[in-house]
Amino acid sequence: MLLWCPDWPVVAAEIVEGVPATGPVVVLHANRVVACSERARADGIRRGLRKREAQGRCPGLTVVDYDPARDVRAFEPVVAAMEDLVAGVEVVRPGACAVAARGPTRYFGGEEAAAERIIEHVAQTCAVESQVGIADGVFAAGLAARTGQVVPPGGTPGFLAVLPVEALGRPALADLLRRLGIRTLGDFAALPAGDVLARFGFDAALAHRLAAGRDHRPLAVRVPPAELTVSADYDEPLDRVDAAAFAARALAERLHDRLAAHGLACTRLGVEAVTAHGQELHRVWRHDGLLTATAIADRLRWQLDGWLSGGPGRPSRPTAGIIRLRLVPDGVLAQVGLQPGLWGATGEERERAHRSLSRVQGLLGPESVVTAVLGGGRSPADQVRLVPWGDERLPARPGEPGWPAADRPTGSDGSTGSGPAGAPDSVPAGMAGRRSGSGGRSKGRRARPGGATPTRPELPPWPGRLPPPAPAVVLPAPLAATVHDATGGPVGVSARLQLTAAPARVAVGSAPPVEIVGWAGPWPVDERWWAPTEARRAARFQLLLADGAALLLAVEAGQWLVEAIYD
Repeated sequence: MLLWCPDWPVVAAEIVEGVPATGPVVVLHANRVVACSERARADGIRRGLRKREAQGRCPGLTVVDYDPARDVRAFEPVVAAMEDLVAGVEVVRPGACAVAARGPTRYFGGEEAAAERIIEHVAQTCAVESQVGIADGVFAAGLAARTGQVVPPGGTPGFLAVLPVEALGRPALADLLRRLGIRTLGDFAALPAGDVLARFGFDAALAHRLAAGRDHRPLAVRVPPAELTVSADYDEPLDRVDAAAFAARALAERLHDRLAAHGLACTRLGVEAVTAHGQELHRVWRHDGLLTATAIADRLRWQLDGWLSGGPGRPSRPTAGIIRLRLVPDGVLAQVGLQPGLWGATGEERERAHRSLSRVQGLLGPESVVTAVLGGGRSPADQVRLVPWGDERLPARPGEPGWPAADRPTGSDGSTGSGPAGAPDSVPAGMAGRRSGSGGRSKGRRARPGGATPTRPELPPWPGRLPPPAPAVVLPAPLAATVHDATGGPVGVSARLQLTAAPARVAVGSAPPVEIVGWAGPWPVDERWWAPTEARRAARFQLLLADGAALLLAVEAGQWLVEAIYD
């Protein structure tokens, strides 16, 4: 039994985009007509016509581009409506779906009664015109649906024998068969199967089976998705946390039992609530493991506590008590067990911390607990992205956050980021060999022992990025600073990235100047020069001060700014 919706690409355009299907409408693909409305056919338009020829036959033609995704989306309600009456529906293509006729025939008392019931239900539910054909195969049922015909059992070969070879839907094969004098499917089916395969190939052999009324495969029925959502309605609104927690326990156990019955487990849970005043609340909880019944109940209880317990720093309390709760398993996977780590990677301490942070999120919102994710970028601020706890940890920019330890820059004395001899361990990498009064200028080069060339990562490079170690504190807003040389004059950077003088003292804000005992740089930055409003041209320096502090400074448009602080 096959349900066919005529001119489905045109109907889908009307459903999704509001194109009136009652007028002359064509759907084009590769500049040719693939579907047209009944009004367009009355004006002489047929499938396969070019766009210009179709517009010549009907000047008032409405042209719609072919969109297979649109056809599928619009056809899903039709399939769902058919599944309301019968089980085991196979979607042949957008606009046609098939089902084994035995079950509906027995249930509705005959093939004609089943076909009428399905057509009526689809029309009432989806407001879509359809026809049903019944035959001994999907191919024959599809041809029978075009005339709304019911082929009796065993009569499929005779029904197909009088149809033209163009019904196979293979224009090249049909043209060849007609030139050989074979004009009907019956003539084609009468040929020996071996000769058809040897002369015309595999696809023609498959068409030969269809012409004889023998489908090449059984129905591949669509299994309707299991209904996993659980909900509960309450006559008395839940406005106290203890009453809501008691209700949450029973609802969580129902959800867990339903998932276990299907061999599934939940990793992402949606909590929905409706108040007596119609206010709708929704929150999604994520978990890096599998949510047990206790874990589901805890998260539901925490969420209800966050909704019902108003207070400073918390979202506004609902205007009325909760009358409906709904749990939606948003992330579902097969329950195959979770292997704990050998050294406590998913042990009790981690679970206890996760429960605590998740409860804070339930009380204050998902953005209240964030974790840092390192990625690509030139400045320390660009390399860090804060994501809510439990969300997918993706960097803001692709790339590694820094060079491997083996590729860290070294100074002239061979140190690898621990600072020059006699300097504190917190000296930024690259400062070795950069002394006040040394007279040398930084070129941003990275010297490596033995002249070894580091292996570049496969991720996109970031020229001009700072070498490790990363600063401990990245300031949310840079602090203004002034840098002077030994004579007290200001230090600047020329267009060729040359310092006007060796830096000797730095003053941050209104603080007194501090002597500079080591420095490294510059690391030039010339970003987004193609966008004038977003362009930035600067140079960064690492400074080691006499009081043991280490700073990351940038000079931009002649102004020195403190961007970060090293430990």
